[in-house]
Amino acid sequence: MSVRVDPALSVPPSRQIVEALLDAIARGALAPGTKLLSVRRLAGEALVNPNTAAKAYRDLTTLGALRTRNGLGVFVTEAAPSIARKLRARATLEAFERAASEALRAGHDIAGLLDLLREAATAAGESS
Repeated sequence: MSVRVDPALSVPPSRQIVEALLDAIARGALAPGTKLLSVRRLAGEALVNPNTAAKAYRDLTTLGALRTRNGLGVFVTEAAPSIARKLRARATLEAFERAASEALRAGHDIAGLLDLLREAATAAGESS
């Protein structure tokens, strides 16, 4: 699994890593028991300072999604999929609500927004 950080975003790099890993766990790309990259390897892949990668792992450990096993590495917990789905669902719905409100305030009509939502659902393989 590849983790990329976009320095142009206002979201801190450690948070971007947390969200990328939660997304991967939520969609099943990282299953319980999966061993993750070392902090140094993750930092190198994401092009961030090792302290940033360590902070992301600490945050995920605090959430209960990761567990460190001394001398062995960092692993996805059994509870991680449930935690990830719950957190990412909440975050994405909040972002959707903000975007919908902003679009309506900017003068977009509801029918046009619903068409966009249907198109997105079709592209994602969901039924409308």
